[in-house]
Amino acid sequence: MEAEKRNRIIDWSLFAVMLLAVSAVTLWLFYKQTTGSPELYHSDMKAYILEMQGLDSGYSFPYPIFFKFAALIHLFASPEMAVAIATMFFNGLSILITKSAFQHLSPPAVKESLGGRIFLSGLAVSLFFISMLYPPYRISLPGIKFRYLGVFTANPFHNATYMAARPFAVLAFLWCGKLLTVYEKGIHGEKEKIKDYVLFSLFLLLATMTKPSFTIVLVGATGVVMVFRLFRSGFKNLVPALQLGLCFLPTFADLLYQFKGVFVPEEGVEGGIGFCFGEVWAQYCTNLPLAVCLGVAFPLLVLVLNYRELKENAMYRFAWQLYLMSFAMAFFLFEKGFRKMDFNFSWGYMYGIFFCHMGALLVLVKSMGEGRKKPFLIGLQWMVYLCHLLCGLNYFVGFLQGKMYY
Repeated sequence: MEAEKRNRIIDWSLFAVMLLAVSAVTLWLFYKQTTGSPELYHSDMKAYILEMQGLDSGYSFPYPIFFKFAALIHLFASPEMAVAIATMFFNGLSILITKSAFQHLSPPAVKESLGGRIFLSGLAVSLFFISMLYPPYRISLPGIKFRYLGVFTANPFHNATYMAARPFAVLAFLWCGKLLTVYEKGIHGEKEKIKDYVLFSLFLLLATMTKPSFTIVLVGATGVVMVFRLFRSGFKNLVPALQLGLCFLPTFADLLYQFKGVFVPEEGVEGGIGFCFGEVWAQYCTNLPLAVCLGVAFPLLVLVLNYRELKENAMYRFAWQLYLMSFAMAFFLFEKGFRKMDFNFSWGYMYGIFFCHMGALLVLVKSMGEGRKKPFLIGLQWMVYLCHLLCGLNYFVGFLQGKMYY
């Protein structure tokens, strides 16, 4: 017990140093985005600052958590610094939650040793710097017009609301994945189960009130899973399904409010949701298979080498279900009117990329801890992940230097 306590203190101390370093460098970036030239540090930070102050930004942001939190910080700091600190805080909170999740979900052979704990801490931090793969020296790839646009990344550093919603998205993902394995057994008045249902409902609502992009993906994926199981059971699990469905009601209510504020067209302006076959996506990329591989090369390799985990590992299966739903929404849906080319369904796709990588990392750590794969195959998977990380670090350095995000 003394050794375990010592390992825990050393691990969390080192993690705190890493988190502080990440927070410092990201705060510098976010402050540059709030104060620098939009041509060099392109983002929506200027509009966020106006929204936080209650001024007309020219856009509608019916999801208040990020702006209210920044406004609280604004009591003690300038508008620019307040928005930058708020973004840094939520990004750091995501890393902290992910570190705790990795520690909890990893096999004992990894998480019980000091080296294993430190490795998981570094892995949690690294996940927030990975990006899409792209060749060096601007080598052109067939059908790929940009590094980011059309391929997309798990970490779009130019979008503060994405990062602000992510800690709640991670929590909602973890709790939903947990509930999908047990909800068909029913609640039966058990306090611990009721607590999990309430927490999931709260986390999902918080994610929705910060940015709804992840919510619509999770609701879609979970809905398909629950409907499939409902028919498979011959409606025998109808009551447990309704019990889990109650968790979505607060989020549905908030989505209706946001829908009214964003998608209901004004007089003379087209609005609503349209259906297409990759029409918007094709404006930025004409080689979708290659774009998918560049975005999720690591998860795809882990899937090929660990396909049995889809059946055995519910959390991993749910991560892929989220990705498939995010892909379908980005490919088939678009916002009508002037928002069409904004490709706002791509934000949900980027959440799919993030959780796909997260699930793949947990599977790879499990495979490594159990020693079920040959060292060569383990090393190959880590090599591909390292490529995502190196590209991501280079991508992040570009942000710091004022390079355009796409």
